[in-house]
Order: sequence, then C-alpha cells, then structure tokens
Amino acid sequence: MSKSPTDILKEAILLEKRGKAFYSNVAKQSRSAAARKIFNMMAEEEDEHIKFLAVQFKSYMKDKKFVKPDEHIEPADESAALEILTEKIKKEISAASFEAAAISAAMDFETRAVKIYSDRAKEATDPLEKETYQMLADWESGHHSLLHRLNEDLKEQIWNDNNFWPF
Repeated sequence: MSKSPTDILKEAILLEKRGKAFYSNVAKQSRSAAARKIFNMMAEEEDEHIKFLAVQFKSYMKDKKFVKPDEHIEPADESAALEILTEKIKKEISAASFEAAAISAAMDFETRAVKIYSDRAKEATDPLEKETYQMLADWESGHHSLLHRLNEDLKEQIWNDNNFWPF
C-alpha cells in the first residue's frame, strides 16, 4: 500500500528535524571552527527545509493540494565560503576525528533523504507534489556532494600522512 501525501510529508518533516538536530549537535561538539560553521550552515538549511515542508503540509491538510514551491536560491557567496571552509577543515581536523566520522554519518543521512525524495518525486502524480520532492532531492543532493568532497579530501590527507602507514 502506498503512503498518503500527509504520511510522506510527516516523514519528510521528521527526517529534516533529525538532520537539523544532528548537524546542530555536531557543530556544538566540534573543536574545529570551520567544521562548526559548515555544520551550523547545514542545520540552518535543514531548518529551511522544515519551513518549506510545513507550508506544503498546511496547504495539503486544508485544501488537499500542494502549493507551487518558491525557488530555492543558494546565497551567492555560499560556494566561495565553502571553498575556504573546506581548506580550513582539512587543516583543523584529522581524517580519523569525530568531525570526520560525523561527515561520514551525514553522507549516509543525506543519501537516504535523496532516495526518499527522489522516489516520491517519481511516484507523485500531482505536478506540484512532484516539483516539491524533486526540489528537496536536489537540495539534499547538494549537501551530499559537499560532504562527499570533504570526505574525499580528508581521506586523501590521511593516505598522504606517513604516520598512517604501519610499515
């Protein structure tokens, strides 16, 4: 039996709230200023997703309709800021640290979110519902790409660290 749009929306809001809690907690516990900034930024974005989904949930509960989603516009300076933060993170954390483990866990989290949203975008018959979930899948995919790049950079760093090798 397929899930109702309200079931999916509830699941999506819960997923985003968990993501926000995870990113906020990692930011609080991190000793790296750059990692704190990135995880706080991710928490804020999950908060945006919660607000976005809440609008859809209210509309669907009231009128059994999705509303046209506003375009998600990344702040222009965000990618430049991320480049700088990525370089700082590589200097501030090791590939075997708490932050690196959190990046790895976050990648799994984002992969699950992308799958849930992509699947729902494919299943949805309502064009606005389809657009809503495709937009969320794209957002989460952007998060996953950032985390993946950080993870790869950290792995590269550890491979190049002579202390890593036991021989």
